[in-house]
This record gives sequence, structure tokens and C-alpha cells, in this order.
Amino acid sequence: MSTYLFTSESVTEGHPDKIADQISDGVLDAMLKDDPWARCACETLVTTGLVFVAGEISTKTYVDIPKLARKILQDIGYDKAEYGFDHQACSVLTAIDEQSSDIALGVNEGTGIDRNLGAGDQGMMFGFACQETPELMPMPIMFAHKLCQKLAELRKNGKLAYLRPDGKAQVTIEYEGYKPKRVHTVVVSTQHGPEVSHEQIIADVKEFVVKPVCGDYLDQNTIYHINPTGRFVIGGPPGDAGLTGRKIIVDTYGGMGRHGGGCFSGKDATKVDRSGAYLARHIAKNLVAIGLAERVEVQLAYAIGLSEPVSIFVETFGTAKDPNFDFVQFIRANFNLTPAGIIEAFGLRKPIFSRTATYGHFGRQEFPWEQIVVG
Repeated sequence: MSTYLFTSESVTEGHPDKIADQISDGVLDAMLKDDPWARCACETLVTTGLVFVAGEISTKTYVDIPKLARKILQDIGYDKAEYGFDHQACSVLTAIDEQSSDIALGVNEGTGIDRNLGAGDQGMMFGFACQETPELMPMPIMFAHKLCQKLAELRKNGKLAYLRPDGKAQVTIEYEGYKPKRVHTVVVSTQHGPEVSHEQIIADVKEFVVKPVCGDYLDQNTIYHINPTGRFVIGGPPGDAGLTGRKIIVDTYGGMGRHGGGCFSGKDATKVDRSGAYLARHIAKNLVAIGLAERVEVQLAYAIGLSEPVSIFVETFGTAKDPNFDFVQFIRANFNLTPAGIIEAFGLRKPIFSRTATYGHFGRQEFPWEQIVVG
């Protein structure tokens, strides 16, 4: 079988783009807490000394967005002026308007051409699952997420107190066919205080971050690139502006499996960019979990205002147990594909979205779309 390399990356919760995602989803959750029927399309930009929140929101409740944004920044760890971004000192600006009445016409039940709750936009969404990890996710992205989670854990518990919130990780896996064999290369870039030496960071990251995560897949030939520029003191928004939805590959499958292009964070569940992608992952994972195929990609496509998908596509990469099995018929028979059905099945009128804004929307058992429901 052919041998090849595949690489995926993840970023920490202090990365500027992920700050933006967390604020956008924080606004969404704050509304859903008191108004389950709220509509939200919330975008955030962060840069040196500034948080700017804009979007289209329709809700019966009130959210103090500046206060909420500052609390999220504090929880992430931007709580000292010396970090270059301080939750108390930064400016928070907002520009919020109501959802378009034309969009609402197609989404509200009983008002559009399709009398059911319709999709909030057109688009295509992909879901993916494989047998590489217990989470039925690709190994490169799962290892990259766990490396970033470990950086945050060691920073917050004081084990590596010199770490700062910004950071990213990248993992290259060597494959034989579809089977992961070893970790070929690990790249970790972590923001740090000026007092620590480059040599100390390398030693600590190898020992306390990489080894616990990658374990038996490391060998004597694994290549390490840890803070490869030699210094990463300036980070967060002062180092790079951040925007909601700019880490869509981090959010999904690390590039293994296709992406429809729509981001997730800041969008309520009537936006099928988000809910449709959750359903596509749910379907793909269930198909793999029950043994119909070892590797599955599912595409769903929707039209604005219509409740049923316009198309369903399934790719099994030659791994289907029965090559004549009708996957599309099985999906239609076992899953409710309408926006209303997705919202009901996954409880998407509840404030559960902030937890998705870091370390991936998939591969975490805490989320309802990760549950196995057919068998």
C-alpha cells in the first residue's frame, strides 16, 4: 500500500481568530439563554486594543456585549497589560442590526413558500468520519487539538507559568493506505514570557506537551519544530488581527475531507452552514460506527427557505462493507434532514455553542451530534 504524509493544524483559545469565534458564540449563547428563538449572525474582529462586534441579530432579550467580550478575554487569559492585550483596557465597539425580513420570511414557520422552518441560506455542508481514532476522526487534527489543549492546561494550572495564551500546533502523520503508522513531524509555536530560554521551551514542550499526547506514535525519527522562529513573546491581537470564521479547517477535519465553505461560530441553528454540517458529521460518524464503511464523507445541500435538502451525496472511498448498499436511502430513512429536525434532535435552541468555539466542533463526545443513534 502507498505511504504518504498528511498534516493538520489547530490553534489555542488565545489565538486571535479563536478569540473572535469565542466572542461571537458567547453572544449567541447569551441570547439563547433567555430567548431560545433568537436569530444571530454575529461577526467579531480583534486587533491591537480593539474588539469590534457586528452582525444581524433578532432577539427579545438584551446582551451587554462589551461586558461579555471582556469576560471572555479574561477567561482566556488576556488579563495583564504586559501581554499586549488586556480585557479591561481594550475598546469594545458594536454595530448590530436586525435580521433581514426577507431572510426571516423563508426561515419562520408558516410564512415562506415552504410552510415549514426553512434553511437560513443556500449552501453545501460536508461531514466526515473514519476509524483512525476512538473519536472516529482523522488522527492529525485530533493530535493537533490535544496539543493545543495541553498548552492551555499547563498555562492555567501553573505547571508552565511562562506560557501565554496564543499558540498553535501542527502534526504530520505518516500513513500506509488509510492506516496511520507514526508521527512524522510535530510543530508547536507557543507564546511565552520574555524570561524563559528557547532551550527550556523546547525541552518542556517535548516532555509535557508532545509526549503525553502523541505517545506510542512518536519514534526516534520524529522531527520536532518548537517555536521555530526562536521567539514568540508578541502574540494575540497585537501580533495578528483575528476574525470570526477564519479557522474553518481547524474547526472541522484538518483538511481531510472537504469543506462547504461556511463558518460556524456566531450563527444560530437556522443557519445550515452550522446545523447542516453538524448533521453531516452525525450521519458520517454513525455510518462508520455501525460498520457500514470504514471511511465516510457525506455532503448535504440546501436552498434558502426550503426545509428538505436538495441533494445528498455519500463517498466511502472504497471501504463500504457492501458496495451495493443504498446509503442515500438509508440516510433518508434514519435521519430527519430538515432544519427543524436537526434543531430538535441536537437541542440547538440551548446555549451550548461557546464550548464549540475552541478545539474543534467534532470528535468530542460532549456534543449531541457525536452520539451514535442507529445500529
